[in-house]
Amino acid sequence: MSNASDTINRIQSLESVRTAAQSAGLGYAGGVPPALAWALFAGGEALLVDVRSAEERKFVGHVPDSLHVPWASGTSLTRNPRFVRELEAKTGKDAVVLLLCRSGKRSVLAAEAAAKAGLTSVFNVLEGFEGEINAEGHRGTDDGWRFRGLPWVQD
Repeated sequence: MSNASDTINRIQSLESVRTAAQSAGLGYAGGVPPALAWALFAGGEALLVDVRSAEERKFVGHVPDSLHVPWASGTSLTRNPRFVRELEAKTGKDAVVLLLCRSGKRSVLAAEAAAKAGLTSVFNVLEGFEGEINAEGHRGTDDGWRFRGLPWVQD
């Protein structure tokens, strides 16, 4: 169970991320490490939105109770032209939103699009759900949500 000082620390961490993003000239609120993303989501201070395709969520796994708004869909990952509208419909314009994809790259594009549309508190979850590809061509061995041991389920 979280106490008030934990909540304050999480919110201060998020504000530090935002300040760093502004200093770096990012077009969105910034990148959040997976553990902080989980703490914010579990503490009710943020919404977690998975931007991977429905197929990825089903076959690779997803975070319990996360929302789903695909940035792209299908095996060819065709860009979802309604992404920002769907995101805003599920989260509202002013919510703190954490976007999660496979490796943290698509979610940057999604966060930039959301920020451009006026959503001011949209963050990217660094490392993504599966993490980067290693030298052997595998994901999930060096970083990512699952690698960090954070909660997830698989259909």
